[in-house]
Amino acid sequence: MFDTEFLDIPALRGVHGAVRLPGSKSISNRVLLLAALCEGQTTVHDLLDSDDTRVMLDALRALGCGVQVDGTRAVIDGLGGRARQPAADLFLGNAGTAMRPLTAALAVLGGDYQLRGIPRMHERPIGDLVDALQALGCTVDYLGTPGYPPLRIGQPQLRLDQPIAVRGDVSSQFLTALLLALPLAASQPGAQDIVIDVVGELISQPYVEITLQLLARFGVRVQRQGWSRFTIPSGSHYQSPGAIHVEADASSASYFIAAGALSERAEGQNGLQIDGVGEDSIQGDIRFVDAARLMGADIVSGPNWLRVRRGAWPLKAIDLDCNHIPDAAMTLAAMALYADGPSTLRNIASWRVKETDRIAAMATELRKLGAAVEEGADHIRITPPEPVGGWRAASLHTYDDHRMAMCGSLAAFNPACLPVRIEDPRCVGKTYPDYFEALFAVAEASVPVPIICVDGPTASGKGTLASEVAHRLGYHYLDSGALYRLTGLAARQAGLEPEAVNEAEIADLARALPVRFGPGRVWLAGADVTDAIRTEAAGMDASRVSALPSVREALLKLQHEFARLPGLVADGRDMGTQVFPFAPLKVFLTADAAQRAERRHKQLISKGISANIASLRADLQARDARDTHRAASPLKAAQDALLLDNSQLSVDESVEQVLAWWQARQPFQASA
Repeated sequence: MFDTEFLDIPALRGVHGAVRLPGSKSISNRVLLLAALCEGQTTVHDLLDSDDTRVMLDALRALGCGVQVDGTRAVIDGLGGRARQPAADLFLGNAGTAMRPLTAALAVLGGDYQLRGIPRMHERPIGDLVDALQALGCTVDYLGTPGYPPLRIGQPQLRLDQPIAVRGDVSSQFLTALLLALPLAASQPGAQDIVIDVVGELISQPYVEITLQLLARFGVRVQRQGWSRFTIPSGSHYQSPGAIHVEADASSASYFIAAGALSERAEGQNGLQIDGVGEDSIQGDIRFVDAARLMGADIVSGPNWLRVRRGAWPLKAIDLDCNHIPDAAMTLAAMALYADGPSTLRNIASWRVKETDRIAAMATELRKLGAAVEEGADHIRITPPEPVGGWRAASLHTYDDHRMAMCGSLAAFNPACLPVRIEDPRCVGKTYPDYFEALFAVAEASVPVPIICVDGPTASGKGTLASEVAHRLGYHYLDSGALYRLTGLAARQAGLEPEAVNEAEIADLARALPVRFGPGRVWLAGADVTDAIRTEAAGMDASRVSALPSVREALLKLQHEFARLPGLVADGRDMGTQVFPFAPLKVFLTADAAQRAERRHKQLISKGISANIASLRADLQARDARDTHRAASPLKAAQDALLLDNSQLSVDESVEQVLAWWQARQPFQASA
């Protein structure tokens, strides 16, 4: 997951290949709670690993539930309809899929519980659910503003002889919460049928359908009359299915469906395949496929997969009631930027009470891109920017809302080839932590990938500087100086002496060197070789393989392949002059030999290695002379490089200077 202040996405031409989606958030948290309420053990496969599921798992542990998680597989030892911990303080972040159902379940079970979240959760209404729970005899008190979390839950005196009324026009999660909780009461001796009456129109009906289908998987079959009355038969009780698979997230599919519809068609490519969900999904948001087709997307489906490519272009403007796809409808708002006229999305009042006020947020951010937007209490109308001259490069605020970030990424497909900045990209962790990685794996840029080159003499600190700049920007990092050492190590591991007789085989190794760089570490084929390539023997092998012309050619090609989305920071001796002469920012360090010798001396002493500063300085000066006058790739600053004397600068000061230079080259206006 990108843990950066912002993420700049270069203009994108299209997507192709295949992407596999994570598990559904809505299904994951429902299944976790149902598994916890059962007696016995339930194995959950393909569980979403996200902020929302983590807070649910933490809450279940706090209630005494046995929880074992291994990747996307979780084993839940159920509570058997009773909380083993009668008191707990539960922090639920901004997860409505945890707050609402747990409130209802714990209110029915009874105990001494506090439920709280982040400040935005305390702004999301829960009063209609609390009113329904209080009416049936549950003890639920507000600890802050009435109608909103945080809440305190006590012991109930249940009254279930009359229908329970709950509003359906604010959030379907209120009804879902009651449906998940009330089988606990229906299983008690002498219980009657429990009836829930929905007051007003039920929004987001497909999410309630998910709840009903999952209840059936856990042994509870709810009877319903339309979408207004639901009956839980007396004697209903939860039974573990033993094992259950979580379907891939249809809401997450919407971003890739949109990307496929926005992609330029390319010779020999058959669009983007989306694995993990098909049109037979139980999730209501799969009906986004129908809406995307209305706009012109070319979509085919098979068992558990979709394939998408551009159909009509520009996309067709729509006027659509989106009550059935409230979350995925946000993606339609992003697609509307590419339509042939104004598009109106209606019946989306629920956007106002989500992770942020999504109608207001979407209107604000789309205007930054050049769109004209009108917003109403329950609708939004979007007039796209003019294809030529109407688009603007924008820094998009995300409001700690995962869907705002993912929708914003679709602006990178703009015809003006402008980049887009996503502020606080880590917010996608709520439902899809690896979203941007997945997008970049299938996306093709329509402009050169951004590159920053950091060159300089030995011990100038270029590696530390470049690595930190890459980390701050979320870019890939290339330590070019390590490549020859890595090639020598790979040759040794393959049983090849680093000599001319083995040049062809070593060059083959170099072309596909499985290397990965991280902050201060280097991995080869998944193994940490940071220390192994810093030995004297590794240095000698590096010198020997660097004398082989085909190896140098292979490593040049490999270095070019490091220029991947979203960008690259490369350090070395000739990055700006030879390897990436077209890079938009080149930095050349000019730290003097005395300062570099002092730094190297401190490094060696910290590792318990004795060293003499005068000798180190002499060695560095001799190395500088050799590197400056060598025939191949001599050490020198590119003509357009910016000189940075970091002799008296800290690492942070050097990083801030490079970032300031980089920011000055970007087209973004500061976010309002």
